Amino acid sequence: MRIALVAALALTSGIAAADEGQWQPYQMPSIADKLSERGIDIPAEQLADLTRYPMNAVVGLGYCTASFVSPQGLVVTNHHCAYKAIQYNTKTEHNYLEQGFLATSMDKEPSAGPNERLYITEAVTDVTASIMKDLSQDPLTRYEDIQNHSKALIKSCEADDNYRCNVRSFHNGLEYYLIKQLMIRDVRLVYAPPKSIGGFGGDIDNYEYPRHSGDFAFLRAYVGKDGQPAAYSDDNIPYKPKSYLKVNADGVKAGDGVFIAGYPGSTSRYNLTSELKFASHWLYPTQAKRYQLQIDTITAMGQQDADIAIKYAGNMASMANRMKKLNGLLAGFKATDIVGIKQSREDNFLAWLKQNPDLNQNLIAELDVLLAQQQQAFQSNYYFTNAQSSTLLSAANNLYRLAKEKQKPDAEREQGYQERDIAMLSSRLKRIDSSFDVKVDKTLWLQDLMAYLGQSNRVAALDQMLDINNKDRDLAVKLDGLYSLTTLTDQAQRLAWMDADANAFETSTDPFIRLAVALYDTNMAQEKSEKILDGKLSSARPDYMAAVIKYYKANNWPVYPDANGTLRISYGMVDGYQSRDALYKQPFTRLDGIVAKNTGVEPYNAPQKLLEAIAEQRLGDHEVKSVYQDPRGWICRLFSCLDKPEEFNSVPVNFLSSVDTTGGNSGSPIFNGKGELVGLNFDSTYEAITKDWFFNPTITRAVHVDIRYILWMMDEVDHADNLIQELDLVRN
Repeated sequence: MRIALVAALALTSGIAAADEGQWQPYQMPSIADKLSERGIDIPAEQLADLTRYPMNAVVGLGYCTASFVSPQGLVVTNHHCAYKAIQYNTKTEHNYLEQGFLATSMDKEPSAGPNERLYITEAVTDVTASIMKDLSQDPLTRYEDIQNHSKALIKSCEADDNYRCNVRSFHNGLEYYLIKQLMIRDVRLVYAPPKSIGGFGGDIDNYEYPRHSGDFAFLRAYVGKDGQPAAYSDDNIPYKPKSYLKVNADGVKAGDGVFIAGYPGSTSRYNLTSELKFASHWLYPTQAKRYQLQIDTITAMGQQDADIAIKYAGNMASMANRMKKLNGLLAGFKATDIVGIKQSREDNFLAWLKQNPDLNQNLIAELDVLLAQQQQAFQSNYYFTNAQSSTLLSAANNLYRLAKEKQKPDAEREQGYQERDIAMLSSRLKRIDSSFDVKVDKTLWLQDLMAYLGQSNRVAALDQMLDINNKDRDLAVKLDGLYSLTTLTDQAQRLAWMDADANAFETSTDPFIRLAVALYDTNMAQEKSEKILDGKLSSARPDYMAAVIKYYKANNWPVYPDANGTLRISYGMVDGYQSRDALYKQPFTRLDGIVAKNTGVEPYNAPQKLLEAIAEQRLGDHEVKSVYQDPRGWICRLFSCLDKPEEFNSVPVNFLSSVDTTGGNSGSPIFNGKGELVGLNFDSTYEAITKDWFFNPTITRAVHVDIRYILWMMDEVDHADNLIQELDLVRN
């Protein structure tokens, strides 16, 4: 019966062509028919309303997504999204990364760190007319006009200090939206399994399937006693969200319609073929080489020093993920001719353009000229930018830039250095201590400097300050001197520089401060060139996108903006896929797979308490008899209705769906058709990595943690009874 069901389910993949799209919430009514076809019953108008359930329960972390799941501000997200919060609280005497963490009461919930924030999107407003009003034709002035218009809108939006507002470009500058978010500043760690569960399979299984990862963690939002956002304080109380997600303890089955809401980071689906070639031929291979060197270096140093391993755990997890994705992109470009597909689509667009003489026939040619300039500039500056990668030099650069910007009225300062940014700058400077080691920082910086020396685009100020031209001077010895003489390793000294004026920097003897001052003019000249080019592109890209949208609509193709870190909704169905010839991957994995993979050696070192629960078959009411639909219905047209789906008889661990996701969707809630939580997004399949450039419906699958596995872990393994009681559990 399994073969029959697999074949039948495989046929459903052909329907998935309609599942492409990372839609803005306001677009939901326009695709209501597609949602209905997928069995998503929650009204499209409700999904478009950010003040109603479930969208007002979805929150951003600034780099991942999360969601409220209790009236006491309890938040669920991925383990890897909470990694730095876990690492922040990990010490040699209590290694929460290795052992896991559970606060059995709210008074035992520690701060997730000074930089952690929760962002609740309350309003998204079209401000295109305001941004585009009276723009100059001079590229630099045009760029500055756009920035000034944005800053004015942001300032008005942030009249209440509890809100963080941003203006984001959509469709490459064709549209602009003002995003208003309530910012929670006191975030605490509540529950996280050990990384041997949260990251089971490690980098080996990353982007692979079948998966058996318990990639989940819980945080909590706290506010002042008046209910308003406030900095961390022992007197703060749990935040009461306007709504929180219902948790469906029965989960989903194969073929069920699902949707996801979250903050996908970046896609490039409308980019030109020339941009794809640049990424695949130079950018990705170059970045991958650097990341791999850094990973190897930190791994080796961490094996010699446990404190280094703890401090750089978050950075390592992030770099390993980026490295696996880069390798997947490069492999995907070889396995599937994405360049050829993009070129074919571009050729078809040009053919359509010729049939519309009222449109600019040179759109792509003009844009390509600017893109070539941008790519050349990026290549030229790449090694110099990396040559400033030292954590302490980066801090010095930011501090001196702040001093220079503070000489201007706040409205004229560069974004990132206005009064609204001071608290976050301070938090970043404080956070350095938890993820910094002099030996590691110096070694990684030396590697970047050696790469800089191996290319021709040299900067005199950097060479002079580091005495690079002196062949008798060992660069490593020179760096030893810089680190031994600086005071920036001390947090109090770093923070004190936030109040210093530019003259104090320019007369300082601190070697990193002196280096920052020496490099300032070069960095500013580089930034100015980038702004001029951005000003030119702010005209060329929107013109191109306006024509592309007309072309897409003429072909009845979905029109949605590329991901840009703003709130989006995608829909699809629970579905496996044909990975390669004669290999169909089932949509669900089970507990047995953990045991089968377990070797006792990282990354397949499941903890004993988990293995015992599985061995003793302590499944509780989380056991699922079948993950397939009743075969009567559409399957009856192909197979005997007397057949019954093969029994599952386990707890589902991970599952696949055809929802359209990318980086930033980590931690995003997966909803069933009623808008109830059934899982968390945490990964994509290896074959789907190229979806950032091209969405292939037959192989594009996202990987989710099944809510039934999370509940089983909480109930039978870690006994997080206090948290289970907070959840609003429902059954089908």
